[in-house]
Amino acid sequence: MPKTDLLQGTLDLLILKILTLGPNHGWGICTRIQQISRDGLNASHGSLYPALHRLELRGDVESEMTPSENNRRARVYKLTRAGRRRLEAENASWQRFVLSVGRVLNAERSWTTRLWRPDDVRTTHRIRARARSTSQDWR
Repeated sequence: MPKTDLLQGTLDLLILKILTLGPNHGWGICTRIQQISRDGLNASHGSLYPALHRLELRGDVESEMTPSENNRRARVYKLTRAGRRRLEAENASWQRFVLSVGRVLNAERSWTTRLWRPDDVRTTHRIRARARSTSQDWR
């Protein structure tokens, strides 16, 4: 399966979800997104770090510098209470969005024809034709 660029706005949601699994650094968050999505999603470092910074400014995550396994310093991010609340709200919104898109993609012809009937088109054409003929009489 080819890797898919993330839709705008979904990266924050994914980061918050990954951080429910425990504190993690940027590279680890990218890796977890790839692993859990079975290589279906690819969060680039160029978009991940600005998103982490934005989430930190909003108070959804907090970070601290800690020594890593190879004795380098790494910024580790963890979810705050505000971040958990935001995750719940964003997740509910995302689920509604997915459901709505699914309804459109799986709509049957009979359902769509009930919403927009062909006789409505004929009526619209008759009204437009009358309007054109009336406007020509006034010229």
